[in-house]
Amino acid sequence: MADGGIGGLKTRMVLLSFLMLFVELALIRWTGSNILYLSYFSNFILLASFLGIGLGFLRADARRDLFPLAPIGLAALIAFVRLFPVEIDRSGTELIFFGALGTQSGLPPWLTLPVIFLGVAGVMMLIGEGVARTFRRFPPLDAYRLDILGSLTGIIAFSLLSFLEAPPVAWGAVVALALAFLAGRSSRIWQLPALAIVVVLLGLESIVPTDSWSPYYKIRLITQPSGGVALFVNGIPHQTMEAAARRIDTLTLYGLVYQRTRSTPKRVLIVGAGTGVDVAVALKEGVQHVDAVEIDPRIHAIGLQNPDRPFQDPRVTSYINDGRAFLQQAMGRYDLILFALPDSLTLVAGQSSLRLESYLFTVEAMQAARAHLTTGGAFGEYNYYREDWLVDRLAGTLRQVYGRAPCVDSTGHYGRLALLMASPSLAALQCPTTWQPASSIVSAPATDDYPFLYLRDRTIPSFYVLTLALILLAAQLLVRLTAGTVRPMVGYLDLFFMGAAFLLLETKNVVQFALLFGTTWFVNSLVFVGILLAVYLAIEVARRVDLGASWRLYAGLLVALAVAWIVQPELLLGLNIVPRFLVAVTVAFVPVFLANLVFAQRFRDVAASTVAFGANLLGAMLGGVLEYVSLITGYRLLLIVVGALYAAAFGFQRVVVYRAALGVGRVAES
Repeated sequence: MADGGIGGLKTRMVLLSFLMLFVELALIRWTGSNILYLSYFSNFILLASFLGIGLGFLRADARRDLFPLAPIGLAALIAFVRLFPVEIDRSGTELIFFGALGTQSGLPPWLTLPVIFLGVAGVMMLIGEGVARTFRRFPPLDAYRLDILGSLTGIIAFSLLSFLEAPPVAWGAVVALALAFLAGRSSRIWQLPALAIVVVLLGLESIVPTDSWSPYYKIRLITQPSGGVALFVNGIPHQTMEAAARRIDTLTLYGLVYQRTRSTPKRVLIVGAGTGVDVAVALKEGVQHVDAVEIDPRIHAIGLQNPDRPFQDPRVTSYINDGRAFLQQAMGRYDLILFALPDSLTLVAGQSSLRLESYLFTVEAMQAARAHLTTGGAFGEYNYYREDWLVDRLAGTLRQVYGRAPCVDSTGHYGRLALLMASPSLAALQCPTTWQPASSIVSAPATDDYPFLYLRDRTIPSFYVLTLALILLAAQLLVRLTAGTVRPMVGYLDLFFMGAAFLLLETKNVVQFALLFGTTWFVNSLVFVGILLAVYLAIEVARRVDLGASWRLYAGLLVALAVAWIVQPELLLGLNIVPRFLVAVTVAFVPVFLANLVFAQRFRDVAASTVAFGANLLGAMLGGVLEYVSLITGYRLLLIVVGALYAAAFGFQRVVVYRAALGVGRVAES
């Protein structure tokens, strides 16, 4: 594509940035759906993306342009993932992952995962280099502005395809069209076969008649000999859709919920309604009305084919929403609230350790559920809990909220299907067995600040530590291989620390909005769009206004972080939805805006924009590693880490200013 003057160059810059973010989002979604349990580790792909893009920016001045090789690299990565499936080793008891263990053929994980990490980093490096070579042709702030505009269009486009439940071939077609449009005439001819391979491979995956795509998962339906339909999501067994009568016969615990209540509940809330089996059981037991909450619109749509047709029953009202968000927004009371196997098989976003159901099992969530019970109402939860310590944690949470040990029923040991029930009223339940801890030490309940229900102790699991150490080692080696030396980045250490701090600030905002408004894909998309809009606004202000001494901006940023520390989420949860939204946006996005004023003021005068931006991106990768500190501290303390990183950035920036005053600053930046 010819540049066509400055207008054409701007269009190219926006389209390249669109492509870069779109491919990053698509790889996070697609690899997680094809590599068993990788959806629990989406940060793995995010870190590879940041590393690759940073390397691409460091290569901006290299003699050979590698961007034309992007279609070949992408085709090779997709072919490898399709040809060599792998199951991540998730053994051990430090952290629980749901889904049957099973086996899968393919190369061993210790070989496949490094190849995928390097493959993602390589693809993003090729695309990032294309962005960087155009980026450097603009003044730094103009380039950054166009990059943000392209990123905005990228996340909006991907969110639209998620809303439409589009299969991977749609994502591949968008990428192929963008790459073909950006290719030069001389390279387009040999790029087209690689792009065709991308579309064909994704097309073959997309036309499997048993498969469909939700905003969260790749869903496969497999008909069982019994006539039931098993749902596999991202390759993991998730649930089975079958008639309520058969479910009660084969798993008596489903009906036991209603035997434990002294009278048949009239009004019931079911969170995790899935394909409607639990709803059908409730109707069969004589419940008069059911509010059924399911977070995944595609799974609910599949449930419309349930043989009992529970969602079409006039006694049922369906809600496509996050369970915790529903509890915060609902006004009614229930005779029974049932959490029916609400375990997810993916994370909320590519840059957090938060699962879709994390905020559903905290102390605060259980208190919210209790507030929605009638005087003689009961709460119940069941799942295949696998570990005794997890049952103890959940039961201990109920004991804290209700003031007494809950009832417990189990099909064998706790590792199988187990039911926990509690009530504010002693007379509401009849249970022959109450909970007795399996261990003398019961893990502390999960909280809204520390929502890691499936992590036994406040620690970073050993497999995370090993993986992150290898990633950092790979990053160091690849930077040296790409840039030859890190010396050019020494003058931009402040931008490096800004990148790390901003990634953590993004993460904190993602998890806070998930708590306040739901862990849905839609809320997640809106948060990222909001962050990018705040960044864009900061750039426009920095382009037009003299911001004065940088220390004033840093001081304002630290004050905004202090306000975010003081205004804790529990203060906002008590507000109605409109004031909650307004306060949350102010508290979350003012620091984002000020942080980008700091960045924009510094970035405006850099001597080498691509090296500076590359340093910032590599810093963001470090921020992605530091995010795992939340597994020890909880999310609130991330604000302290953010503040410390910005303080470090300010210190290094003062060093740059001092060196410039001595006449050596430009030497450090060159």
